[in-house]
Amino acid sequence: MKALVLASGYYYPTARVDVAAASMPAMPILGDIFRYTLAPLLGRIMWPYLMRKIFGPAEMPKKFTKGFPVGLALRPSQIRASAAESGLMIPDAFALRDKYGDLKMPVVIIAGEVDRLIDTDGQSARLHRDVAHSTFHSVPGAGHMVHQTAMVEVMAAIDEAAGATRKRAIAEPVPQAA
Repeated sequence: MKALVLASGYYYPTARVDVAAASMPAMPILGDIFRYTLAPLLGRIMWPYLMRKIFGPAEMPKKFTKGFPVGLALRPSQIRASAAESGLMIPDAFALRDKYGDLKMPVVIIAGEVDRLIDTDGQSARLHRDVAHSTFHSVPGAGHMVHQTAMVEVMAAIDEAAGATRKRAIAEPVPQAA
C-alpha cells in the first residue's frame, strides 16, 4: 500500500450502545425474523432522522434526497450486511489499536469537525497523535459523511497523500542491478 487517506473513521474501541443495537439484525434466528419484519418498516420511519444524524450539520446532498434507493438500502440482505459490519466495529478496533504506530506509508486523516456518530477528537485526532508522520484535517461545519459533503477537502487529502507518496519515491534510492 502506497498511502492511506482515512475519512471519519472509528479506530479505537469505545462503549457504544448504538453499535450493539445496530448489530442485532445479524444475529441468527431473532435477527433473521427482525430483518424480514420490523427492520425495513422501522428503517423507513427512522430514515430522515438517520440521514440528519450522519450528514449533519451539513446539508444532505441532493442525490440522497431525490431518487436515492431507500428500498434497496432496507432490503433484509443489506440490513444483515450492515449489522454484521456494526458487530465487528468494536472488536476490530480493539484488535488493530496497537498496530497503528507501525504504519510506514503516508497517512492523511480527514474528519468532520462536528461528527455526530464518531468522536473526532477521540478517534481521528487520537490516531493522528499515534501515527507520528500522519497529517490530520478537521473540516469545519462537516459531519460524519465528510466524503459526501466536503468533497473538495477530501480530494485535497487524496492529492496530499499522492504527493507524499511521490516525494517518498523520489527520495528512496533505486536499487542497482548486480
